[in-house]
Amino acid sequence: MAKYGGGFGGGMGNMQAILKQAQQMQQKMQEAQEELAETEVTGDAGGGLVEVTMTCKKEVVAVSIKPEAVDLDDLEMLEDLIVAAFNDASAQADEEAKEVMAPFAGAMGGMF
Repeated sequence: MAKYGGGFGGGMGNMQAILKQAQQMQQKMQEAQEELAETEVTGDAGGGLVEVTMTCKKEVVAVSIKPEAVDLDDLEMLEDLIVAAFNDASAQADEEAKEVMAPFAGAMGGMF
């Protein structure tokens, strides 16, 4: 019966190096996520009549509505502008997140 020495061919040193590399990647990924939480994007609709500002973690931090966007006889238009501005900001946040997380996509099996 043959004896196998060294496990996966590199012994404990390689395993420690792999673990260290994984910890470094995890740290960089956490930093990227923190960056996204602080990065803000602004979406607009109606030529800037309505603006929605959110973080790239999709937390809305501000909504701005210009007075000329408010027509009490047509609140549905204002509601549509708010939705459109939110969707624009959301799309920008998605794009920013995609760029920031791109270096991790291969390592995470294409999760992003």
